[in-house]
Amino acid sequence: MNITKEQVLDALKNVIEPDLKKDIVSLGLVSGIEIKEMEISFKLRISNPALHNKKRMEQACEFNLERFISSDVEADIEISGIGSEETDPNLRKILPGVKNIIAVASGKGGVGKSTVTANLAVSLAKKGYKVGLVDADIYGPSMPLMLDCAFEKPTMVEVDGKNYIAPVETYGVKLMSIGFFADLNQAIVWRGAMASKAIKQMFMDTYWGELDYMLIDLPPGTGDVHLTLVQLVPISGAVIVSTPQEIALADVKKGIHMFKMPNINVPVLGIIENMSYFTPAELPDNKYYIFGKEGAKNLCEQLDVKLLGEIPLVQDIREAGDAGKPIATVDGSPSAIAFDLISANVIEQLNWRHKNLDPTKVVKMTQ
Repeated sequence: MNITKEQVLDALKNVIEPDLKKDIVSLGLVSGIEIKEMEISFKLRISNPALHNKKRMEQACEFNLERFISSDVEADIEISGIGSEETDPNLRKILPGVKNIIAVASGKGGVGKSTVTANLAVSLAKKGYKVGLVDADIYGPSMPLMLDCAFEKPTMVEVDGKNYIAPVETYGVKLMSIGFFADLNQAIVWRGAMASKAIKQMFMDTYWGELDYMLIDLPPGTGDVHLTLVQLVPISGAVIVSTPQEIALADVKKGIHMFKMPNINVPVLGIIENMSYFTPAELPDNKYYIFGKEGAKNLCEQLDVKLLGEIPLVQDIREAGDAGKPIATVDGSPSAIAFDLISANVIEQLNWRHKNLDPTKVVKMTQ
């Protein structure tokens, strides 16, 4: 009997990795298959390499090889752990199936970071992508208001026998925010450890399913939440939001340097300049550079970072955000066109990043 590699793989497709809930072949966990008459040897990676789990997986493989090929088959299986540094979305225990994780940050508050994040998420969803958004701005959660779901509450869903929080869906975006669990007028006064725990729950206890892009709206500056995030999930890239004035750009440099630190090493996809210029409705061809001109553009040239786009200071963006209807939903408006261009640039930068840079690894903090 001549056994083929295809027969082996077909048989092993019936073995399910217990933690990852998919078969070991589609997950790419089987490698190095060698066949000598009725002897089959291969390497298998599993998420939990404890002795009892190894034995159970070995028995499952042997059973299916005998069942689908021959009872005379002898299997020699080398089993090892996947490794905590694994970056394949399908092999992650946290956010499995999320292809791209984008952190949206700002050096300082008041630059419109949350407004930009909400509209960027909606713009990506309009393009047909599956999008998730985590409101990690623990002390000032504004996404439920901006996305018109402040009075909604996440529900529970059971997946593979375990209960998870189901994110609220709005404008084609899956959203999770601490704002869903607090009164609109309630101040959230937490120490860093409590904030970090809440962040972990929004990732680990929420069922996100398959996503093309997950955006994370970070608090201003650099702090506990940022460190928790880079230790929890492999961030594909960071987007920095700023206004054109020098004081904001000085803080942008600090944020960029944080992501570029050797022990963090998260690629910076680029800078979005918000409130670039003011154009009055009655003078649509005029531009007034209230906060300075081309500040982000000049900084991008200095730091060799991409300028992802410029967003004008116009009243309809503020009004749309206050009304819970992001301006990106208003097709044809100048602001929506600006966000559509920015989302296209973000996609382009991510594609370049995946092609030219190594996958981001979860940060290991030693201190």
